[in-house]
Amino acid sequence: MGLQKLTLVAYSDEQYTSKASGTNSYSVQINPETYSHTHSTSYSPGTTTDTAGTTTKYHRINPETLSFSFYLDGTGVVSTLTVSDEIKKFRQVAYQYNGTIHSPNYLMLIWGTLSLKCRLTQLSIEYTLFDSNGLPLRAKLTPSFEQYLSPDDIAKLSGKNSPDMTHLRQVGAGDTLPLMCQRIYGDSRHYLMVANHNGLTHLRDLQPGQTIIFPPL
Repeated sequence: MGLQKLTLVAYSDEQYTSKASGTNSYSVQINPETYSHTHSTSYSPGTTTDTAGTTTKYHRINPETLSFSFYLDGTGVVSTLTVSDEIKKFRQVAYQYNGTIHSPNYLMLIWGTLSLKCRLTQLSIEYTLFDSNGLPLRAKLTPSFEQYLSPDDIAKLSGKNSPDMTHLRQVGAGDTLPLMCQRIYGDSRHYLMVANHNGLTHLRDLQPGQTIIFPPL
């Protein structure tokens, strides 16, 4: 089994079903020695009049980020391609504007057990060796990527009880619209919105077995 190279595959849709036209993959010449894979969570300060401190409230899980450095060699030792050609190919896959989707490509980064849907957020290029004409013979590329989550991905990660999804619920004995809103949204005050969405004019007329649509907030 040959050495597996870190590879980027470019897609033209957020569902990752259609590969981008033209050059749509890039494999590094030399695998990176290390990479940084960051996971983070955001919290918002809670409102309080206590001057001794404040509590925090969960906001969201942030997209994962990934960064690493890899080297290009155009001296002929590693590859017959020039450094300029390699950089051009990398940029075509990860950086260049795709007029079909009005943005750079959606990317799948694959290496070993690592697989990440992402998009390039930054690229730094350091040229380290030149020939007599000033053409680069070696370069160090440091790209940074941010995880890409489609609306469908977010809905799946949020779980079936998420207020960001549409829910269908059947009315049970003793259920009221404010009570059902409290269960789904965590806030009973959304009952008027739900009533309007379902065309309900009399909130007391809920019947056991009746189906109510709870739209996303």
